[in-house]
Amino acid sequence: SNRVSAQNEVINDLRAAIKAGSSKELVKNFNTMVELNFEGAKSNYSKSQAELVMKEFFKKYPPEDFQYIHKGSSKEGLTYVIGKYTFESGSFRVWILVKKFDDQYLVELINFNKE
Repeated sequence: SNRVSAQNEVINDLRAAIKAGSSKELVKNFNTMVELNFEGAKSNYSKSQAELVMKEFFKKYPPEDFQYIHKGSSKEGLTYVIGKYTFESGSFRVWILVKKFDDQYLVELINFNKE
């Protein structure tokens, strides 16, 4: 269905943006406000703030790889993906929550936890 392809497109775009370490591409799929959580320190950011925060993160931990290990969804139009973000000296487990707003699938939350 169309819904599934729109959803998959966003999920694929997010993976590509994170793998490339592109905060600019990443925030294209963010909601107006997004929650970013690093090692349990969480804050809500506007899109422009979130872009700067992610830019710093990618600078601090340049990505070597990012792959999804699990995808799931709920009837309420929520989709989540869990991925492994690899950088030079370690990795993060990344949890992304995507929600449907009108006809768009947008990121609500990203969680980064060092493995």
